[in-house]
Amino acid sequence: MKAVYIQKTGGPEALIYGDQPKPEPPAGHALVKLAATGVNFIDTYHRSGLYKLPLPAILGSEGAGTVESIGEGVTSVKPGDRVAWGTARGAYAEYQAVPESALVPIPDGVSFREAAAVMLQGMTAHYLTHSTFPLKSGDTMLVHAAAGGTGRLIVQMAKMLGARVIATAGTPEKGKIAREAGADDVILYRDQDFLEETKRLTGGRGVDVVYDSVGATTFLKGLDCLRPRGMMVQFGNASGPAPAIEPLALSQRGSLFLTRPTLAHYVATRQELEWRAADLFRWLSEKKLVLKIDRVYPLREAARAQQDLESRNTSGKLVLEP
Repeated sequence: MKAVYIQKTGGPEALIYGDQPKPEPPAGHALVKLAATGVNFIDTYHRSGLYKLPLPAILGSEGAGTVESIGEGVTSVKPGDRVAWGTARGAYAEYQAVPESALVPIPDGVSFREAAAVMLQGMTAHYLTHSTFPLKSGDTMLVHAAAGGTGRLIVQMAKMLGARVIATAGTPEKGKIAREAGADDVILYRDQDFLEETKRLTGGRGVDVVYDSVGATTFLKGLDCLRPRGMMVQFGNASGPAPAIEPLALSQRGSLFLTRPTLAHYVATRQELEWRAADLFRWLSEKKLVLKIDRVYPLREAARAQQDLESRNTSGKLVLEP
């Protein structure tokens, strides 16, 4: 089969498109013929070595396709089923042996492309807004990179929950995308100081929560955007890892809370996984959640897709198709 893999860490040039053995599904796994693969920042962290992997490694944690065969003990899926997942690495390929525990059925009316575009980023947005800091009516939040794949979904879910959304974006075009997703206020961070604007927009109070996927360039200033006892949710490293901070700094800024969550810990049980996936697919079918698939690439152009993602010149989701 064709796959995109790395033999050593590095830049996009480290990605190799070539032949790999077609896997056989071991016990507890299903062999899936992929129809679409989501591209995510975690893929670039695996490629660069920021997140360590045993090498060689096929990248990609999010995909959708059709079950071709099943391993011993698998009971919840069968050949021919349409399935999706967001937490099993190996999706930059034509076939993947996926743990049964990671798979969810794709309902009628949701395409493979949509399913691959929503699983990882959608479940991330879901746990951030529903579990890490459960938003409610009257809360005010700040979300960075609001025009990106995860950011747009966070904005939409926050509005479903009745929160006020302050969003940052890099350009007027991206600011328009954030507003279309439901943002109440948009800060163009290249032209405006997002800390000053956040304080102005909240009458000096600060926000209840900051959702930060950017990291190095936003983290410390973001802490100063919080009200006393507010929460910093730092969940990504688009500009590089966030700097270290002394616990005392949280006290000095108003007894703040700081968390660095990851999706795997929020779909740790089958019940949680099914809850989040069911909400996503229902909202898609009801048009309450609108995806923006920015670009679709053939699998062999995975390196270009990752370059485009890291350039931060995209808005919405990037998808690979075999």
